[in-house]
Amino acid sequence: MKYVFQFLRILAFCFLGEVLHSLLPLPVPASIYGLALLLASLRMGLVRLEQIKETAGFLTAVFPLLFLPGAVGIMDLGSLLAEIWLPAALAVVLVTVLVMAAAGWAAQAVIRRKEARRG
Repeated sequence: MKYVFQFLRILAFCFLGEVLHSLLPLPVPASIYGLALLLASLRMGLVRLEQIKETAGFLTAVFPLLFLPGAVGIMDLGSLLAEIWLPAALAVVLVTVLVMAAAGWAAQAVIRRKEARRG
């Protein structure tokens, strides 16, 4: 029963994200609103990590499975992709490098910030 309540808490933030997405005229996905609200609630202490930890860990563990439908959809477009394979491959490589670089820079910034707080 604990997992059901944890999932409902997370689902509530997803719903609030959907509400904000429909109310605000910004080009931000509802999931981002929901994640930002959950992060803000965790930082302010409105939600404790223990109240969502196990279910969030499970959802994170099964996250790669959520990409399977998209991969299958891309496979259905094989004939279309065959015509534009070079620009598509370049875009994938470029975006992958940019995401990896941004993640590395963000991780380094967090580490530096933690070290600055200690010292």
